[in-house]
Amino acid sequence: MGLIIPQNYDPHLTVRETQEAIKYIRDTFQKEFGREMHLERISAPLFVAQSTGLNDNLNGVERPVNFDMQAFPGENIEVVQSLAKWKRMALKEYGFQPGEGLYTNMNAIRRDEELDNLHSCYVDQWDWEKVITREQRNTETLKETVRTIFKIIKHMQHEVWYKNPDAVKHLPKDITFVTSEELEERYPDKTPKERENLITREHGCVFLMKIGEKLKNGKPHDGRAPDYDDWQLNGDILFWYDLLDCALEISSMGIRVDEKSLDEQLTKAGCDDRRNLPYHKMLLAGELPCTIGGGIGQSRLCMLLLNRAHVGEVQASLWPEQMRRVCLENNMLLL
Repeated sequence: MGLIIPQNYDPHLTVRETQEAIKYIRDTFQKEFGREMHLERISAPLFVAQSTGLNDNLNGVERPVNFDMQAFPGENIEVVQSLAKWKRMALKEYGFQPGEGLYTNMNAIRRDEELDNLHSCYVDQWDWEKVITREQRNTETLKETVRTIFKIIKHMQHEVWYKNPDAVKHLPKDITFVTSEELEERYPDKTPKERENLITREHGCVFLMKIGEKLKNGKPHDGRAPDYDDWQLNGDILFWYDLLDCALEISSMGIRVDEKSLDEQLTKAGCDDRRNLPYHKMLLAGELPCTIGGGIGQSRLCMLLLNRAHVGEVQASLWPEQMRRVCLENNMLLL
């Protein structure tokens, strides 16, 4: 995307006022999120053993940060890239039942991320997962869950407005559902990112469904690992972000693979070697609960609600010195 500098940008809040607003958003959102979604907060790992197969390779090309550990000779330890598979194992081990779920504060390092206004090498998000019945593995369950999350985000907008009326971004009244196939048919000559921008600009907020499966042109709308989301029952929540003139992804989520969809997707992705990993063996044997889950970016949500031009204004991370300098010259102080 490259660095975008909005004209005459005004953050409205000082750094200290911004920090106070960030704390308020994070504290309030996770309480409401847990209550509305019937989720319990639990502790989650920062790293896992590579041999378990619990880490995620996201789009299939990102390299996890790895290191050795004295207590585990010969084992490769990886910093988590997301907790999608770990959460599902936790739901089984902790005895969660249908309708019950968990959320965590997930921190990750994305070493291959291209840094810009929206992307950081440090990821902080609420990772959540919920047990559903096999009969609930359908589009209606997915849409109902998305509407609930959208409602919580909208309510947070009003909460922030009461405290900082000049700093808050006003969000659309509703969320629109569209599939990646429908976007391809509507905009056949556009790139996936251009399609996202066009449809999100039109509706304000979109849930883009069915990501990972190949489209008519032989390519998926975007990459998705084959072993957590069911590619027919997943999607991204996108908000139109006027400040940067682009769609802003707040959440990636979906109903997770069952035995059948995992079997099919591993073959389609050329990842049949994963069948021998402990997690995948359990799933293929039907030993894990059916679940729905995803992640909601904490800094992305703060950026959206406070109408900030760069994620570094609401998140402390590493940024190239030239980026810091240019941003500071344009009222964007990167933490």
